[in-house]
Amino acid sequence: MTDGLEKKNVDKILSSTLAVTVPGNNEEILNRTDMYFVRTQKIIEQYGDTEVVYAVFLRRPVISAPRIALEWLEHIIEREKINASYKLAFPEGEWVGAGLPILYLKGSFKQLVTLETILLQKLGACCVAACNAFQMTQLLPDTSFIAMDARHCAGYEMQELVEYAAWVGSKAAQKKNGAKGFIGTASTITSKFYGLHHGLGTMPHALIGYAGSTLKAAEMFHGQFPDQELGVLVDYFGQEITDGLAVCKAFPELAAQGKVLLRLDTHGGRYIEGLNRQSSYELLMRYAPETIQRYCSEKELTYLAGTGVSAAAIWYMRKKLDEAGFDRVKIIASSGFDIEKCRIISEARAPVDIVGTGSFIPVLWNETYATADIIAYNGKPLVKKGREFLINLARQYMPNLGI
Repeated sequence: MTDGLEKKNVDKILSSTLAVTVPGNNEEILNRTDMYFVRTQKIIEQYGDTEVVYAVFLRRPVISAPRIALEWLEHIIEREKINASYKLAFPEGEWVGAGLPILYLKGSFKQLVTLETILLQKLGACCVAACNAFQMTQLLPDTSFIAMDARHCAGYEMQELVEYAAWVGSKAAQKKNGAKGFIGTASTITSKFYGLHHGLGTMPHALIGYAGSTLKAAEMFHGQFPDQELGVLVDYFGQEITDGLAVCKAFPELAAQGKVLLRLDTHGGRYIEGLNRQSSYELLMRYAPETIQRYCSEKELTYLAGTGVSAAAIWYMRKKLDEAGFDRVKIIASSGFDIEKCRIISEARAPVDIVGTGSFIPVLWNETYATADIIAYNGKPLVKKGREFLINLARQYMPNLGI
């Protein structure tokens, strides 16, 4: 960190590709802002401006992911000629403890008061999603992840916020323990975060229904996109092993080159082909006995040996591929891979090459609520009762604020 509260230039990566980064004009900002801030601005105009310092924080531990918020703030400060500067207390990718301010913002109260609503919208969800992505990729450091969240997002803006967050979280995991992390997203608009020019993915179940068979869908896909890796869903007909091996046998050269990827997306209503509860336990006793010899909750047992894409299912698919001589064929697993499921899959050492997930999106949305409190007016420290700790933290972490 540098001394003082100063305006920083934030890298502008993706500013030209982000879908909804900046409202078009000041009127739109006012229309999207809490009315009590708009009315406060009118009062300040009547009674006189003052210099304030905002502390911006979340109530839970997060990974700092401020870039989109700061790009927006930089743009508005420049466009509206706002007398303000900011200081980032925790740079992008750093762990932030609960209640610790990520950002300090200093300037004209009249000009800043109407920016709080949108600034907080662009910060909170990013930081929580980044923390989730960090934890998930830390748990499975040898597995690549694809962000497949787009369909679960409430519009384009949420999508770019959380997919940027996945990039931040996995970068932090890479820095900490060399995790592979997220390698791309399912859509093109945010793929440049990962140095790509297009989204990643396999094929939808609908294509297999259209083709009439898993193999036919694979042939259609390869015929249309011969230079791409052949990623195939194998659960449509409930014949994960049969259909998976049929694809491998039909494309032996691609399989030998590691360019065939079989995706397990079996729903939780059944076991994959060839498995049941007993055989799932037997597999785990062979490959990861410690996982089922300890106490497990019902959810943990489901992730280990239950229906759907369990640790046993991944082990079984790997076993069948290797026995057939397709040891270079990769396994993609999807369906509910959140922090807890990643932890169980990691403990079972399940040999999954890629995880496709949107489950880094925060589950408890109230955990994403960022808060901004003014902690000084014209250099005099003052904050609402119960938030005095913010003044103490500012003095500890940012002594040059002078409050």
